[in-house]
Amino acid sequence: MILLIDNYDSFTYNLAHLLGNSQEIVIRRNDDPQMLQVAKQASAIVISPGPGTPAETGKVKQVIQTLYREKPFLGICLGHQTIGEFFGAEVVSAKKIRHGKQSKVHIQANNRLFKGNTTSISVMRYHSLVIDRNTLSKEFTVSAIAEDDQEIMAIEHQQYPIFGLQFHPESIGTTEGKQLIQNFIQISGGADNETII
Repeated sequence: MILLIDNYDSFTYNLAHLLGNSQEIVIRRNDDPQMLQVAKQASAIVISPGPGTPAETGKVKQVIQTLYREKPFLGICLGHQTIGEFFGAEVVSAKKIRHGKQSKVHIQANNRLFKGNTTSISVMRYHSLVIDRNTLSKEFTVSAIAEDDQEIMAIEHQQYPIFGLQFHPESIGTTEGKQLIQNFIQISGGADNETII
């Protein structure tokens, strides 16, 4: 079972649909009082996009703090920023606001999440904040960079299966989004197909 933490975002159910093709999905809002108990039962945790900043993600940092050594994590957009901030990075204003903008990203490193992809892919972006590269923890590798503005588009923890994507893999504008999600599901070791809301 994968826990999908909903940061009150309109993309959450698109993401659940993409995840749910091969895995049981449980969706909980970021302020759900039972979220930590559900997270402890999950095989992996996905942190959704959402409005606002990492400071507005409810119990998400508590879940990361408690389980990051035990569970695979995938943060998307706000979820990615929250992971970065939890590990000490600053989240700052992007050079340019990107709402519904497609970019090419260059895959920087040989990493598990981008397995099976070429050296660049097109992705859909909806964000005005980014992880500041200069403050990203040395525990992380930058695994993808936007070609147009050089912003961090993906990170991967060097020791634990913790990943962040600044872009939206669930968007039709991300050409390899399904492959990225399948790679994460393989990393988390799951295989059934029921969605629980």
